[in-house]
Amino acid sequence: MRLEKCYFCSSTVYPGHGTMFVRNDSKTFRFCRSKCSKNYKMKRNPRKLKWTKAFRKAAGKEMAIDSTFEFEKRRNVPVRYNRDLMKTTLLAMKRVTEIKARRERAFYNQRMATKKDIEHSQNLVEIEKNIHVIATPATRSKLESERLSIISKSMDVDH
Repeated sequence: MRLEKCYFCSSTVYPGHGTMFVRNDSKTFRFCRSKCSKNYKMKRNPRKLKWTKAFRKAAGKEMAIDSTFEFEKRRNVPVRYNRDLMKTTLLAMKRVTEIKARRERAFYNQRMATKKDIEHSQNLVEIEKNIHVIATPATRSKLESERLSIISKSMDVDH
């Protein structure tokens, strides 16, 4: 069973699914669904549409360079069937998928390492902006008096 890649979004096209467009120069384009086909015909750039793999790779959201991608390339060299070769190939495929998954997890963790700090600073800004919603009236008056004292001290320093 041959699994093709969608020309537009790079997802898998299973046999009997999707559409194929053949250009006048006999170059074939496989699309997984009509959404991809229509976007291609509208001459849209897949790198500018957030739902495509091309965008995710260009934006640094997915791994773009890794040696495990070399194993996924199509090879058009026929090989005579050999049971031992088939067995080692299947074992190698399993090992490559394990390595690829481990590297993708590490890549994701590295990308998300700074996310916690950014979210924390955004939350502090949000709280500061909307303190009147969560603070009690007594706390609000205390905060206001603290702000006024800070402002008056800064004015004293300026003069």
